[in-house]
Amino acid sequence: MRFALAMRSTPTAIPSAAGVDPVAAAAAASDPARRQRLAGLAAILLITVVAYLPIFRGGFIWDDETYVTGNRLLRTLAGLRAIWLEPGPPQYYPLTQTTFWLEYHLWGLRPLGYHLANVLLHALNAGLVWLVLGRLAVPGAWMAAAVFALHPVHVESVAWVTELKNVQAGAFSLLALLLYLRFALGRRSAGLYALAFVAFVLAVLSKTVACTVPAAALVCVWWTRGSLRRGDVVPLVPFFLVGLVGGLGTAMVEKYQVGAQGADWTLSAADRCVLAGRALWFYAAKLVVPIRLSFFYPRWKIDAGVGWQWLFCLAAVGVVAALWMLRDRIGRGPLAAVLYFAITLAPALGFVDVYLFRYSFVADHFQYLASLGPITLVVALGAAGARKVPALGAAARLACGGLLLALGAATWSRAHVFADQETLWRDTVSKNPRAWSAYNNLGTLLLERGRPAEAVPVIERALALRPDVPEIHHTMADAWNRLGRRDKARAEYARALAVAPGYAPAHNGLGLLLLDEGKATEAIAEFEQAIRLRPDLPAPFYNLGNALVALERWGEAEPYYERALQIAPDFAEAHNNLANLYASRGNLAGASEHYERALALKPDLRQA
Repeated sequence: MRFALAMRSTPTAIPSAAGVDPVAAAAAASDPARRQRLAGLAAILLITVVAYLPIFRGGFIWDDETYVTGNRLLRTLAGLRAIWLEPGPPQYYPLTQTTFWLEYHLWGLRPLGYHLANVLLHALNAGLVWLVLGRLAVPGAWMAAAVFALHPVHVESVAWVTELKNVQAGAFSLLALLLYLRFALGRRSAGLYALAFVAFVLAVLSKTVACTVPAAALVCVWWTRGSLRRGDVVPLVPFFLVGLVGGLGTAMVEKYQVGAQGADWTLSAADRCVLAGRALWFYAAKLVVPIRLSFFYPRWKIDAGVGWQWLFCLAAVGVVAALWMLRDRIGRGPLAAVLYFAITLAPALGFVDVYLFRYSFVADHFQYLASLGPITLVVALGAAGARKVPALGAAARLACGGLLLALGAATWSRAHVFADQETLWRDTVSKNPRAWSAYNNLGTLLLERGRPAEAVPVIERALALRPDVPEIHHTMADAWNRLGRRDKARAEYARALAVAPGYAPAHNGLGLLLLDEGKATEAIAEFEQAIRLRPDLPAPFYNLGNALVALERWGEAEPYYERALQIAPDFAEAHNNLANLYASRGNLAGASEHYERALALKPDLRQA
């Protein structure tokens, strides 16, 4: 079925008549259209907020600690400067981090404000989808926007506070696309071009996955005109350059600072082609049948030497080839939608290593904007078909309403999973029993909640799946230590170091065991080794200070407490112990300052 420019409505001239003001007549004629547009946007906002109501009672999850709750850069103006001028983990997304900085100063660490911002941005994105598709005269533009707003595959991007980077980059990407299409397909205004470029730069600074926007714009222009001219490509060269620089920068940070290198990322070029083909079909399937959505999906065993694994890649190439050959018969729309889908997904298809591949090669939030390709194609084909058979109008409207209701209900249900970490991790392991990281995270959470006996079998499951991961041995050691089984804790620390001799937390843990046993001198050696391996961790400095105090070497302990506080200014226990040192040496003013800081951070801190 064809959907093309012929379906775009054209403006109707308003004749001038005696006693009739042409300007007033034009304004009056435009009022219904304006009211209809506002009503459509209001409806999108309403259905989005209602579908996501469950997350307003939710909290922070997983790496929200890295991006928000434990991110000291959000606290000060100096931190805002560092956000822009000091690239590093968790990623160089300075505009997203700036938004977090503003949010922190608006509502602190109350999660409601962060969730509300994500939901409103998602609703804005759905509204922008409607405007972009309307600009392209795609049939069913509002319906496609509503499906985008309510599709449960997007819950991960909206309900997960950290994924502000996704919805914010999405907003600027869609705005850039809308402005550029107005420039390319309408009047070639320098102002429109400049605004489109600025919006694109803001998108890349929010999350570099936006680097695909210029390629997506070319697909839209090709679909509209049927060809690409030099004048279509040249204006996008600066966009491509910005996207390339941003993408390469992110890849470098991901590999060398975040840690996306090692055994979990050793894929050959052929393996990556196999992975890309399989991922494309996986994402398409989740859009069509959004069931058993999971935070971590099973991690496939990719092997280009296994013949059947090439079928996904060959099928994807075959679909593109078939749509190209059939474009004159069925229209360019299906091919444009498929190309947009593949191009927008490209950064997440495995050609570039990302840290999340350690757990799974696919994730729902990877296809946030890419999902627009299949969604638009299916809705547009349905809308075009309904227009050709007017008798189906009532049935089509009923079907659309039923679809939106079903999607909204699925999103409502999925949003409940993100209410808290325990719910999220239990849901994940129920759908993916091989999600070792989810088991480890659940075990860690149970330990934090004072349930070590319950945590042990959960962590054992993680160990059975990945005995080569030192973090799991460390978590198990913590569990045994809390249960008073120091022998088992020591054995787990030893296993952690056997699989990863440079794993600093295990040295720190061994030091704590030795310190508790009164072996402060031996403990100091472990803490010093942890510091050599990871000088960015505050705990080994703090613990080394405690060990020196145990040996009554108070003067030597002071700089270690101070260093711990330089790394983690909100380390309440370090403030308290440094205050004790100051008090013992007669520095009452310094002691009072740190006691007050300790109590402000942790009012129930008994020592203070």
